[in-house]
Amino acid sequence: MKVSVLQENLAKALSIVHRAVPSRPTLPVLNNVLVSTEDQRLKLAATNLDLGITCWIGAKVNEDGATTVPARTLLDLVNNLSPERVDLELNPRNQMLNLRCGGTTANIKCVDASEYPLIPEADTERGVTIPAEVFREMVSHVDFAAAKEDNRPVLTGIFTRFEDNLLTMAAADGYRLALRTAFLEVPVATPTEIIIPARALTEVARIISEEDKHILVSLPEGRNQVMFHLTNVDVVASLIEGNFPDYEAIIPRSHTTTTQVYTNELLRACKRSEVFAKDSANAARIMIKPSASGPGRVMVASRSQEKGDNEGLVDASVDGEEIEISFNIRYLLDVLAVIKEDQVVIETSGPAAPGVVRPAERDDFVHVIMPMSVNS
Repeated sequence: MKVSVLQENLAKALSIVHRAVPSRPTLPVLNNVLVSTEDQRLKLAATNLDLGITCWIGAKVNEDGATTVPARTLLDLVNNLSPERVDLELNPRNQMLNLRCGGTTANIKCVDASEYPLIPEADTERGVTIPAEVFREMVSHVDFAAAKEDNRPVLTGIFTRFEDNLLTMAAADGYRLALRTAFLEVPVATPTEIIIPARALTEVARIISEEDKHILVSLPEGRNQVMFHLTNVDVVASLIEGNFPDYEAIIPRSHTTTTQVYTNELLRACKRSEVFAKDSANAARIMIKPSASGPGRVMVASRSQEKGDNEGLVDASVDGEEIEISFNIRYLLDVLAVIKEDQVVIETSGPAAPGVVRPAERDDFVHVIMPMSVNS
């Protein structure tokens, strides 16, 4: 292999595929990134056997070849090279990769490419096409609500359903639920329901660049996997088996109080409250009070035995009964941080009933938060 690439392009590609390199690999070769030539481009790929990422960059290929290079070594080295042309030349006899850039020369011990697991590439002829920006926003609206612990594996994933011209994503960790829908440009022929690891979707959303106008999602036959195809990147992820909870049953169908408030004002009040709530299992009291004359109000209050307490008042439009309810302030912060609309609506039915948070001017995003004990 003998190839030349720009340092900037190589560094960007390595930063993308490196996220699939496992921290505790089951096979030593998984510490490496696969580097090979393909169709006058340089291909880089990495996998942890559950998530695989492949990236292609433009290159001048003088001689085809392939090897696997220690990922961390190559990433750290390339990130510290000058922004010039990088020349890579592999000696296939001893698997030594010679790297030259400006006044820098390095030799890196590699492992034969034949020892690296096969990473499948997407079938660009089949799949569902989704606008890239819509996909990225959908993931940002739900991924934070997925469980971080794998006590119940299905809750670490994002339930994804394709039906007619509607795409649905839902995530829940037992304490909250995030649900987002979007219309597809082309209806799907067969309804499909899968559970995709939240981490995989987060990585795909992170990879999306300005040149990616659409993303192709496909399900290879006979493999419990999902594939995502972008302009210069493919991502493959193993699906999670199991039954996702009936999220429709979790969403309240009625409420007694509707509160509309400016998103940024409530977000800042919650951030101030978190300073004290951290010492009390993140518990914060939300007191909503309507007013016969003038605006209603929302008070966000928290208390710490060691630090003290905090109360923050925010003007609001309140329709319904006065209510006091306790929420995990972290959950409120998470959902308010991803709502970009000016105003947010909170629907409540009592201190022991779930609360619903949603943008005021759209109905495609719903977030449900279970209340904490009033005694918290």
